[in-house]
Amino acid sequence: MVAAVSAVVTTGIYCCPGCGARPDPSHVRPFPSAAAAEAAGFRACLRCRPYRLPGAPSASDPELVCRAVGLVVAGFLDGAGEEDLGRRLGVSARHLRRLFSLHVGVTPDGLARSRRVHFARRLLDDTDLPVSQVAAASGYGSLRQLDRAARDVFRASPRELRARRRSGDRLVADGGLVLRVPYEGPCDWPALCAHLAPRAVPGVESVVGDVYRRTVELGGDTGVLEVGEGPPGELRLRAHLPHWEGLIHVVERVRRLAGVDTDHAAAAGHLADSSLLRPLVSARPGLRVPGAWDPFEAAVRVLVGQQVTVAGATRLAGRLVRAHGRPVGGLAPLGLTHRFPGPDDLAEAPLESLGLPSARAGALRSLAAEVAADRVRLDRSVGLDELVSRLSELPGVGPWSAQSIALRAGEPDAFPATDLGLRRALAARGATPADVEGWRPWRSLAAMHLWSAG
Repeated sequence: MVAAVSAVVTTGIYCCPGCGARPDPSHVRPFPSAAAAEAAGFRACLRCRPYRLPGAPSASDPELVCRAVGLVVAGFLDGAGEEDLGRRLGVSARHLRRLFSLHVGVTPDGLARSRRVHFARRLLDDTDLPVSQVAAASGYGSLRQLDRAARDVFRASPRELRARRRSGDRLVADGGLVLRVPYEGPCDWPALCAHLAPRAVPGVESVVGDVYRRTVELGGDTGVLEVGEGPPGELRLRAHLPHWEGLIHVVERVRRLAGVDTDHAAAAGHLADSSLLRPLVSARPGLRVPGAWDPFEAAVRVLVGQQVTVAGATRLAGRLVRAHGRPVGGLAPLGLTHRFPGPDDLAEAPLESLGLPSARAGALRSLAAEVAADRVRLDRSVGLDELVSRLSELPGVGPWSAQSIALRAGEPDAFPATDLGLRRALAARGATPADVEGWRPWRSLAAMHLWSAG
């Protein structure tokens, strides 16, 4: 796990990297994660507040562990157990627990419990939500469960923790709930907005300046999210939601959308070792790979964009949303009118009437049907090669489409090599196949640098 912590055995406190505390090195014990330190009986430092950094899988962790952590963070264990998680990944729960013990320092269930209580602590610090709503937003079934977890980890009740918050912690807003979305390393948010703006799905997404807005579905109801730049190391999320249940996963999906849920330092450091990419990484150290709020939505956007310009694909996506999305009222001033249709909505939809070629309409229906039946998984529970292979079996989905979908779904090594812009950028720099191979396992970030540089 990135942002491994250090615990001091004489004080019983653990800190994140960069904390101003200076304990005797002989008293310091490293842990691969905050959850591991807590499982060993240590409590969070009140100075550096390590519960504010969610952490991410380390580049040195096995791929299976990274995928499992991603599923845990996305809430897979909210309604399932470790046995189900193992089956999703094709391994036994026992093997998964053994890998987690070695690389994360705690079981998958333990990691899920730690992230829930950490998120609750951030809500207690940053918002005025009633404690009962903090419990629901953090994934707890009752206030009693949150109370027990807070006492176990922070040695205090939720109300006591709120009473201790610092005067500058509370985020004040005229409307909606404002939350911090912390990240590590540099993040070029304006560049990300510049990439998303021309590709924003009309009616569903809007980018004005450096603020990204979109409609979301939460428990069958409609909400609106606004994401903008905050102080260094933070994005600011303003959430307008019908209820707060599952808010913890809303924040995680925003992190995925912004590309701040990966080990960026490892990726940028690896690419900087390439003489071809070093100038690009140096010029734009905060460039990130844009993810997706919903990987299915991103996959549809990729297929709609086959053999047309970015502007043309955006227009087609808007037609699709108007025809098959869920209308929402009262948001037109924000440029938002619909929720994006789901797989079931498109599996048998007459898409040719939107002006799509019959082959592309058939490809969209096939993709929707396969995702709805869970035969194509976009949740990163399968490896890149398997995902690309499965996508490529669908009619009308070639290597460019499959790799582009994988890139937006969060695969760090996806690389649509047949993309015209990439081919031109590679040729201009005299890049060889060996150079591209050397960029593994971070070719998605390499692609972003090449696209951005032109």
